[in-house]
Amino acid sequence: MIRVMIAEDQGMMRDALALLLGLEDDLEIVAQVSSGDAIVPAATEHRPDVALLDIELPGRSGLDVLPVLRAALPECVVLILTTFARPGYLRRAMEAGAAGFLVKDGSVEELAAAIRRAVAGERILDPALAAAALNAGPSPLTDRERDVLAAALDGSTIADVAARLRLSESTVRNHLSSAIGKTNTRNRIEAAQLARHNGWL
Repeated sequence: MIRVMIAEDQGMMRDALALLLGLEDDLEIVAQVSSGDAIVPAATEHRPDVALLDIELPGRSGLDVLPVLRAALPECVVLILTTFARPGYLRRAMEAGAAGFLVKDGSVEELAAAIRRAVAGERILDPALAAAALNAGPSPLTDRERDVLAAALDGSTIADVAARLRLSESTVRNHLSSAIGKTNTRNRIEAAQLARHNGWL
C-alpha cells in the first residue's frame, strides 16, 4: 500500500480527494490537514509515502513547508497539487525537492497514476507548464526583496512593512526600489502583482 497524506484547505476538495483516492486498491489515505502549519507534525506522526500539498494554505504555504518536510521526512515523496499553474511556483517546487507539480484540473485516475509514478522515482511535470517555466527563467529577486514585496502586496505602508519585517524604512525602500527595477514595473504594487503572477512570491 502507498500511504498518502493530503494538505488542502478546501474541505470539500480534500474530502473528495481522500474518498476517490481511497477507492484505489493500492492507495491508503493516512492523514488530511487543512493548514500549512499542520503538515510536518502530521507527516511525522503518520509517516506517509507521498504528501500531496496545495500551495495556497493558511499559515504557511505548501511551497514554504516543502523544504522543511523534505528535511524532516526525506523518504516522503512530495507532489504539489495546485490551482495556480505559475512557472515560478513550478521552479521553486522543483528546487525545493518536489517530485512533481500537478494542476487540479486533471482526473483522479491521472493523479493516482502520478502518485504511483512518483513513488517509482519519476518526476511528474505538466509539459506545457515545464516549458513555460523554462521560458520564464528564474526569479530575479533576492530572498529579502521577495519578503519585502510580499509584505507590501496588501498595500501596507513603508513603515508597516519595516515594522513587520524588523527592518529600517530606508532598507525597505532600497529593496522595493531594486525589486521595481528588476521587474521593470512602475511602482511597488505593480512589482508585487507581477512577482505574484509569475509565482516568485
